[in-house]
Amino acid sequence: MTPFTFHPGPKLLSGAGRSAELADKLPRGPVLFVTDPDVRRFGLPDGLLAALEASGRSVSLFDAVEADPSRATLLAAAEQGRADAVVSVVGFGGGSPMDVAKLAAYLLGSDDDVDAIWGVGRALGTGLPLALVPTTAGTGSEATPVAVITVEGAEKRGVNSPALIAEWAVLDAELTIGKPRALTAATGIDAIVHAVEAYTSARAKNPLSDLYAREALRLLGANLLTACDKPDDRDARSAMLLGAHLAGLAFANAPVAGVHALAYPLGGLHHLPHGLSNALMLRHVLAFNAEAAREHYAELAEVLEPGCAGQGSQARAALLIERLAELITGSGLQPRLRDHGIAFDEAPRLAFEAMKQQRLLMNNPVEIREEDARRLYEAAW
Repeated sequence: MTPFTFHPGPKLLSGAGRSAELADKLPRGPVLFVTDPDVRRFGLPDGLLAALEASGRSVSLFDAVEADPSRATLLAAAEQGRADAVVSVVGFGGGSPMDVAKLAAYLLGSDDDVDAIWGVGRALGTGLPLALVPTTAGTGSEATPVAVITVEGAEKRGVNSPALIAEWAVLDAELTIGKPRALTAATGIDAIVHAVEAYTSARAKNPLSDLYAREALRLLGANLLTACDKPDDRDARSAMLLGAHLAGLAFANAPVAGVHALAYPLGGLHHLPHGLSNALMLRHVLAFNAEAAREHYAELAEVLEPGCAGQGSQARAALLIERLAELITGSGLQPRLRDHGIAFDEAPRLAFEAMKQQRLLMNNPVEIREEDARRLYEAAW
């Protein structure tokens, strides 16, 4: 067996209402609580906030995280935590608050400069104790050592280091009940892309990441449309949340690739939701990869449709791409760039920006050059 390294992720609490238990898991002292205005307005963190205060811990509430959070927002969160002498950090919400919380906890504990740690394996210090509570089933950020921030020029930069892994994560499907269809669809497709790209990653793919990726795809593929059609279905919501977490564990160890690299400029320049950006590029990047990744795609097709096992690998690979495209349209997402106000002649600029994502492109089964990226954007138009 080829040698590999696997980071197992945070300790996990799963079940309705279990986020309140974090009050007993964090060290004594002030807590930086990072969330966003919408999550706060809907009252989702109220139970945990009350439990923290009842435990005698003062809460430094930072609820100004925006979609595609900026470097300025990150630094503001860290500065607030420093001013309030916090000893732990909680991230509560979607991927944006969790990513800000992860980096804020690291910066507060290590005193590193964020501009010195962009990239893979450069954050070598120790952050403050961190707990993460997702309120969407998609990003898997609670499981990963990755945080993505938008910097000057609408460029997305990431930090990938085991130092960012949370101590605790909570999967409480009650926090995801009733979420709008578009949000459920976009975050669900995001998680599916995590599973697929982890399984086909050219770097660090291993038997454990494969195990998580396959089970994630099984759960997500079987429950996405139910969660979209029946937003109060607790079984489907629970399955989606677990699937997203398992996909996060998979890509935390076998990193994502071309779909994400080409999705990032759509979010950075046009502020499209990250999961939607992935959905727009998924079919085209998978088709570009299809020959090199044929056997892996064929294996994943059997996860979504076990009855296809008797078909040849090329047919099964094509079936996977078709089934994923059907999930995108069935969820209600519009699958073309033109549907979202992006002009055909933007392809060269998008391709130029995508080339900045070398930390992701290096994981793709096939090299994607700038000219290839331009053609993929044109195909997605």
